[in-house]
Amino acid sequence: MTVSIHCLADVCLIPIGTGTASVLDEVAVITKMARELHLSTTLHSAGTTIAGPWNEVMDLIGQFHEKLHEKGVVRIQLDIRVGSRTDKAQSPQDKIDIVEKKLKAAQE
Repeated sequence: MTVSIHCLADVCLIPIGTGTASVLDEVAVITKMARELHLSTTLHSAGTTIAGPWNEVMDLIGQFHEKLHEKGVVRIQLDIRVGSRTDKAQSPQDKIDIVEKKLKAAQE
């Protein structure tokens, strides 16, 4: 089934069995993969938000697993939260901006 709706997927990938607490290398790999597909990425302190067509984002998430296993990561735990809407287009930054605008208005 092809799903063409736009989505925002918040992804938190946790490699297990790498010998280090750092996830820098893995985050760099998956961010590079997303950007090579021209999908919008927003890094934050506990993950990455990827914006794009549903099928492309979901396929990419599967590719994350394949690529990191190929690089020797024995086990991967990935948490994902996906949102979509049909009433308007909205980027991750749009969502942040609207909250900041509301907070600013409340101070005035």
